[in-house]
Amino acid sequence: MATVVLFHSVLGLRPVELRAAERLRAAGHEVVTPDLFAGATAPTVGEGVRLLDGIGWAAVTGRARRALAGLPEATVLAGFSMGAGVVSSLWPERPAAAAVLLLHAAAELPPAVRPGLRVQLHAAEPDPFAPPERVAALRAAAREAGAELEVFRYPGAGHFFTDAELPDFDRAAAGLTWDRVAGLLSGL
Repeated sequence: MATVVLFHSVLGLRPVELRAAERLRAAGHEVVTPDLFAGATAPTVGEGVRLLDGIGWAAVTGRARRALAGLPEATVLAGFSMGAGVVSSLWPERPAAAAVLLLHAAAELPPAVRPGLRVQLHAAEPDPFAPPERVAALRAAAREAGAELEVFRYPGAGHFFTDAELPDFDRAAAGLTWDRVAGLLSGL
């Protein structure tokens, strides 16, 4: 089974990430959920952005890098919203990643992605963190690199549609997301 690192959103490490990790562990995967905000959480995206600004992107990615230090090179890189940005920042340093999972936000493909790398994007439709032009750029870059990108959009769902504690939650979209993630991970 896979080793997965799951980076949290700008709201901090919360039950949604811990439940996702438990779901993946129940399927036999090893999952690490680093706390990039050192225990701090935020109730809204705006407050989360202020929290992130206070910590600093360099500190967040440094913490993420340290969390990856002891993990296999073939670790699956996964991120919720801001966590997709963390994945994007660290992806160039992890060319042997087994797969990449982007939840609630699109990321940029690094210049040197190995052909055949499996990448999934799960995002609401519409979603300001996965706008059409960013998704189109991701598709084009994946095609050029030979990565196997799957884009799943969930019409009418809110940005944090997998989080049962937030108003954006969409049970059907969340269930479909986790089924698709399970399929990706079982194929590694």
